[in-house]
Amino acid sequence: MKKKLVYSIFALAFLISAFLMFFYGQQTFYVKKETSTTEPKYDYHFVLIPEEEDNEYWRQVEKGARDAAEKQGVYLEYIGPKRANLNDHVRVFDKEIAGKVDGIMVQGLSNEAFTPLINKAVEKGTSIITIDTDLPESRRDVYVGTDNYMAGFMAGKAFIEDTKGEQMVGIVIGRNDAIHQQLRVEGFKEAVKNELRIKIVGMKESNISKTGAVQATYDLLKENPNITAFYGTSALDGVGIAQVIRTMRPYSDPYVITFDTLPENIQLLEAEEIDAIVVQHPYEMGYTAVNMLVELKKGNHPEKIQHTPTSIIRKNDLNQFLQEHIQENNK
Repeated sequence: MKKKLVYSIFALAFLISAFLMFFYGQQTFYVKKETSTTEPKYDYHFVLIPEEEDNEYWRQVEKGARDAAEKQGVYLEYIGPKRANLNDHVRVFDKEIAGKVDGIMVQGLSNEAFTPLINKAVEKGTSIITIDTDLPESRRDVYVGTDNYMAGFMAGKAFIEDTKGEQMVGIVIGRNDAIHQQLRVEGFKEAVKNELRIKIVGMKESNISKTGAVQATYDLLKENPNITAFYGTSALDGVGIAQVIRTMRPYSDPYVITFDTLPENIQLLEAEEIDAIVVQHPYEMGYTAVNMLVELKKGNHPEKIQHTPTSIIRKNDLNQFLQEHIQENNK
């Protein structure tokens, strides 16, 4: 009986010793990983709200904005509708106003929908830049972007210069409810109104998507088979127009002018499936907009209208354009 008791005591002591060795050994040899609590310090918090989040044009705007934000010590958010939709755009904008950020860059797509929100944001102390599309009637601080009416007028003048004889024009508009798209159509119409040989025979909406542009072009041709030219007012319209012509009318040669130097548009210009492109500068828009917001937050008063350059390029201009584009990216 005594032996059993002794053995039990020894066993218990051994277990206690082993436990203590294991526990203190862990404490001795365990090195706690230090987690850094230091976060980058930002002077301001800005938000860029695109018309459509994963759109090539808006990604270029975002790149310019992020480059400027990095230099200026700004925390930048990029958030918008997954697909172009006015109601979704308004909801995102309203939510960001409630978040009390320092500044917001947003399109002025609709006077009725956006002016009250812009005014509310300004009253709350949030600086507002309208980018790409202006609402001069609102209390926005600065507009940064294309003169959209003039861009449409330039497109019309280019069309007059590049064509001869009677022309039946189909317009593919990005969005019927967007002010900048309307201005591009108005400018084009103004430029060609005195040209009796040019007639606008129809207009369809693409909803700024490639599939939408394909459907719009198909519908225009179905309703107006005598169309000889197309004018696209948003970045993906030319791609959709060219696709339909390639598949439905491969032996025809309509004149096509559209907006924006996206890679696919450049390829189509080189292949002569697009005749001319209205060049905007989305990278510069984003870059300038962030800098203007910083100026506003510092108490400065920049010019309220900051128009970015607009030009027309044709196939003959491509080499020079691409060289200049490379130089800009290397700055």
